[in-house]
Amino acid sequence: METAAGVEACLPIRSDRDLVWVRQHVRQAAARLGFGLVDQTKLVTAASELARNTLVHGGGGRMTAQAVTGRRAPGLRLEFRDEGPGIADLDRALTDGYTSKGGLGMGLGGARRLVHEFAVESEPGVGTTVTVTSWTVRPPRPREEF
Repeated sequence: METAAGVEACLPIRSDRDLVWVRQHVRQAAARLGFGLVDQTKLVTAASELARNTLVHGGGGRMTAQAVTGRRAPGLRLEFRDEGPGIADLDRALTDGYTSKGGLGMGLGGARRLVHEFAVESEPGVGTTVTVTSWTVRPPRPREEF
């Protein structure tokens, strides 16, 4: 796996100020890797939602960013980790409109739609890790047959 200068980072998420740093780092890293403006915005939006979830629901944690190289293109992998209460019902938490703290309920499901790869590991009482990856080139869509 190759890395790009200035892309790898581990940033704390302990306050609203840290959310700003996360968004700035993700935007700069995506630009360095060659993401177009629309894809940068999608990735920053997903990162913002996940970082806020880490702070609000997990009590804080960290984001790790890493450049990755796929078969067709470079990408950016982001991992959001907390040691909070975990997610008791992951399927429900991924459902649009579900909220446990009075928000809009678009965080996890919305973030999942904005990236190419999405994975969640959560254990009640232990914490949650959300890993997302986006590529500079969109994967080909399956051909539709008529």
